[in-house]
Amino acid sequence: MTGEELIKQFEDGTTPATTFHHADHVRLAFEYLRRYPALEALEKFSAALQRFAAAQGKAQRYHETITWAYLLLIRERMARADRTQRWEEFAERNADLLIWRGGVLATLYRQETLDSDLARRTFVLPDRACDLSA
Repeated sequence: MTGEELIKQFEDGTTPATTFHHADHVRLAFEYLRRYPALEALEKFSAALQRFAAAQGKAQRYHETITWAYLLLIRERMARADRTQRWEEFAERNADLLIWRGGVLATLYRQETLDSDLARRTFVLPDRACDLSA
């Protein structure tokens, strides 16, 4: 499926929830970032995820900190790479972003922070010390 088709299917609400997993979220964010400036991508991606969660009867599952943190991490990785990079290449070079449990956010956030209502409803800055020079 092309990136355009992925976005259209997601925004149309025809993406099956049973087949939309973490790696699919990452790819969707990547596709938004390829097409829009960062802030517009963040707005469109977040709004689409909120609609998707609500359509599944799970509006409470939208998590702003996780959504924004991943999108911003993806944006940074894209900026460090060749701008013509395709999804397959990006995924291969950034496999750590595709790990859900115990993935990259575990190096940036304490679990109790991610579990908080505050982090769910508004973006919270990372609160775990880490070496960002890597």
